Amino acid sequence: MGSSEEHRIVSRLGEVLLARGMTLTQLSQATGITLANLSILKNGRAKAVRFSSLTLICDALQCTPADLLDLAPKQ
Repeated sequence: MGSSEEHRIVSRLGEVLLARGMTLTQLSQATGITLANLSILKNGRAKAVRFSSLTLICDALQCTPADLLDLAPKQ
């Protein structure tokens, strides 16, 4: 896969937040991750995510990375 190709990772952060009854602002306060960075992840515009950030998000939402990320099928 070349660097010019789009990734196929899909964020399900919005779905998990909704299921937990939590807002992005509350998640930001619970994790210390900026609202802007969480919004980028939630809206599928992130090109990368640090394992430390993913760990903080999972701890706050009591979930696993698999709950937050999915792989879209090849086109």
